[in-house]
Amino acid sequence: MNTFEKIYQQVRRIPKGKVATYGQIAALAGNPHWSRVVGYALHVNPDPATIKCHRVVNRFGGLSEAFAFGGQNEQARLLAEEGVELSADGTVDLKRYGVTPQELLPAD
Repeated sequence: MNTFEKIYQQVRRIPKGKVATYGQIAALAGNPHWSRVVGYALHVNPDPATIKCHRVVNRFGGLSEAFAFGGQNEQARLLAEEGVELSADGTVDLKRYGVTPQELLPAD
């Protein structure tokens, strides 16, 4: 499995109404230093219908300025459709909406 496929596999595990950070996805995909690689992979996401890249935010809960499928406003809209609210500063409250490591681990 190539690096991007490992990343996509992890992104698919993010539950509806939750978000994960680039760093979380990088670590679960095999290398905690792949945060930028996660961004590159999501930018060329071949299947946004099943690889919900709008659920990935930065370590501060910030949305992607270069969200591949319509910019920040589209990412915010998609998150809102799932019940994820943005703070006044336009970020996601990671304590409220961030996934726990247990939610991202594969089922036994």
